[in-house]
Amino acid sequence: MNKNQIIEEADKNLFHVYNRFPVVFDYGKGVYLYDSDDNKYLDFGSGIGVMAFGYGNEDYENALISQLKRLTHTSNLYYNQPMIEAAKKLCDASGMDKVFFTNSGAEAIEGAIKTAKKYAYNKKGPGKYEIVAMENSFHGRTVGALSITGTDHYREPFYPLMDGIDFAYFNDYGSILASINENTCAIILETVQGEGGLYPADKEFLEKVQAICQEDDILLILDEVQCGMGRTGTMFAFQQYGIKPDILTTAKALGAGVPVGAFAVTDKVAQTSLVPGDHGTTYGGNPLCTAAVSQVFDMFEKYDLLNHVNDIVPYFEQTLDRLVEKYDFVTERRGLGLMQGLVLTIPVKEVVTKALLEENLITLSAGKDVLRLLPPLVINEADIDTFKEKIERVFDTFK
Repeated sequence: MNKNQIIEEADKNLFHVYNRFPVVFDYGKGVYLYDSDDNKYLDFGSGIGVMAFGYGNEDYENALISQLKRLTHTSNLYYNQPMIEAAKKLCDASGMDKVFFTNSGAEAIEGAIKTAKKYAYNKKGPGKYEIVAMENSFHGRTVGALSITGTDHYREPFYPLMDGIDFAYFNDYGSILASINENTCAIILETVQGEGGLYPADKEFLEKVQAICQEDDILLILDEVQCGMGRTGTMFAFQQYGIKPDILTTAKALGAGVPVGAFAVTDKVAQTSLVPGDHGTTYGGNPLCTAAVSQVFDMFEKYDLLNHVNDIVPYFEQTLDRLVEKYDFVTERRGLGLMQGLVLTIPVKEVVTKALLEENLITLSAGKDVLRLLPPLVINEADIDTFKEKIERVFDTFK
């Protein structure tokens, strides 16, 4: 089938909940994707932050092929070696103590919510279930995750949602103080807001939030589904702030292409929250996905990827800063590490579309006015130069 036939067939059978671009991707190599007509696209979206190593990596593929030939699923009624190895590597990398593997970031958020509520129930009694979340945040599409997502248009069609949620303002400690009360069990925030516009947390803000959580025995949940796994230059963004959450959520690049997420907790939380029967998953932690997780951590070490990210980030930031200087409608660069955004006064969705369809450049949007850039962590200066050439040709059409 040609591209148009493929799209027509898809529209017959797929539930129309995505406005997909008219492109059918077929395979990838390095930092490039190729469509069904063999056109080559520079990928600065990496599957919304998933493909940390780009495409066609032999180490990654061989690890999955090897596990696929051995075992893909048994259920959590039994142990399996890849899950045990992946859990240890995740604990070592994050400094957390216990891990629960899920199928997605949203499921990791759901598990974090349940864990916090059970912890407060055990420690403080019934009724202590309220959560402080952030305006402008995004945590996922499930009912629980939507309930703590601070963007009205995501939530409104699905009311009533989970009650007991109060929204404070990111990087505004005063609003946190005004939101917490004796029934608050947790404060949840993204260390770097992604969908909300690429806002990193202020160090003083996070330090104060952690301090009030420790003082009042409120659990601090950090959502690093997008900003974790090396994207900001440390394995997890919170490690740049000198703090540690009580519960951490991660996904996306955790599996670098397979559907896997996790939430991790401290021993303090593990000992006073979920027990057998409280939570579960059929597929979470299956041997195939956790073999991918284990391999991902091995590849971070083998490729010295965190040092590479820190080495390449200044060049990327300088390139983006030059775009801010050159174009009046590019007003600001925001972000941390290889999680960057350009604030535009021109229609960002039109920029994303033009870049894809005219320059074969994959980018993303965040909110209404941010061009979001989440390239694979393995990009080099030549890739950034190619990106600059392509995006300048797009921007030139708006002069």
